[in-house]
Amino acid sequence: MEEKQVAPKVSAIVVSWNNAAQLRRCLEALERSTNRQEMEVVVVDCGSQDESPRMDADFPAINMLRLPRHFGIVKALNIGMRTAVGEYFLLLPPEVELQPDTSGKLAAALDATSEAVAVCPLSLSPEGDAVTRYRSVPVPREAAQAWRDGDFADWAPAERDAEPVLIEYPNVPVFMARANFLKGMRYIDERYGNSGWDLELCCQIRRAAKHILLLPRVSVIIHPTPAGIPSPAARAQLSADRALSIAMYAGKHFSWSAGAKTRIGITLHAIKGALASLVTFREVRYHFALLSALISGQKIDGSQSAF
Repeated sequence: MEEKQVAPKVSAIVVSWNNAAQLRRCLEALERSTNRQEMEVVVVDCGSQDESPRMDADFPAINMLRLPRHFGIVKALNIGMRTAVGEYFLLLPPEVELQPDTSGKLAAALDATSEAVAVCPLSLSPEGDAVTRYRSVPVPREAAQAWRDGDFADWAPAERDAEPVLIEYPNVPVFMARANFLKGMRYIDERYGNSGWDLELCCQIRRAAKHILLLPRVSVIIHPTPAGIPSPAARAQLSADRALSIAMYAGKHFSWSAGAKTRIGITLHAIKGALASLVTFREVRYHFALLSALISGQKIDGSQSAF
């Protein structure tokens, strides 16, 4: 008689885009996981031009899904989650390196509590410093200001070896979440493009009166993204996508007027930046490309031309 195949406990979902070295390190760490036998690994490649789409030649146990172009992280995550069959989804950026026991401990924490929809490990730098920060889910004004400033100013630090703590919104989006909850959300709203999926997930968890549990004694290593020199148009497109995701978040979870007000405020800020660049002659192409993307609503969805 044929043995009945047991569904994996955990589905690790990794979205890649021209980051072969980081993806390889991430997959090597997943292969070393102590619970590898009960884990599936799904990699969704967003039309990379490097060796990322051929990584399954070196890791034959992974499920490699190849997209023809970059449709945005949100769509790629949804494709990965619709393919995955695990009880828990581990949403994992490729710059993250798991410890061998990380996945098993995260799954055990979800097994042990019904109140937590998702759990997060503590993210460490390669030097061992805690990188994880957390705060409340932001209101639109706070999120828009963080886009202007480059980050939130009021993150609370997480400490190594502390007791588990309930949080709303972490700065490093490494989650293990219950698959049923994400399916009940109908996955991530694809009106977001490349940004905002973590904010959307955290907001949905709070609205459901559930929790995210940070486990400071379970760790991963966050490796810095190699410094590149993207074109001004590409940088502008990424920034515009973040801004448009904030306006989308405001309109969906607060009110239509909040979404409109947020987008208008962000656009006015971009207009000031574009005018200032004509005076200083600094980053003129970037500022006008950003303004154009904001006015047109061009998110990263496969139709962008910047990359």
